[in-house]
Amino acid sequence: MKNRSLLIILGIITVIAGFFAILNPVAGSIAVTLLTGWLFLLIGILQIVATFRETDWSHRLWSLLLAVLAILAGISLLANPLAGVISLTYLLAILFVVSGVFKIVASLAMEAGNWKWMVLLSGLLSLGLGILIFANFAQAALTTLGLLLGLQLISDGASMLGLAMASRQLGRG
Repeated sequence: MKNRSLLIILGIITVIAGFFAILNPVAGSIAVTLLTGWLFLLIGILQIVATFRETDWSHRLWSLLLAVLAILAGISLLANPLAGVISLTYLLAILFVVSGVFKIVASLAMEAGNWKWMVLLSGLLSLGLGILIFANFAQAALTTLGLLLGLQLISDGASMLGLAMASRQLGRG
């Protein structure tokens, strides 16, 4: 009973937060950038701690370099979030294009079957999103991350509400 109520509350809050991110995608994009900056900073600090706790010295230099790189990336995103929004949107567009091409190639290599079309469709959607971001980069840079954050929050909130309702039905059966 308590978990179901908590899921309902979290689901409603998450859906509302998603709508706010969609209604103000620039603020959502900045929030994503700041969160990413803090995560990179935390990961870098934890990586340094892990590096000095390691007894094998053969990989310490690479581990330390990766930690410093993560810390510098975090500081950069936190110090200049607008530039970070542009950088992260650019990386996201590249990720969409590359993953789209890989999925299309993978679908063409698959044997004919029920799921081949889903892989192909996913690849075409990813490729299309990447091209769309690049084609309209000046406007997309400030809003894409916030819109994606909003959609993800709404999806997560709906999932939480669905789980809460499903647990309610299971509790009665």
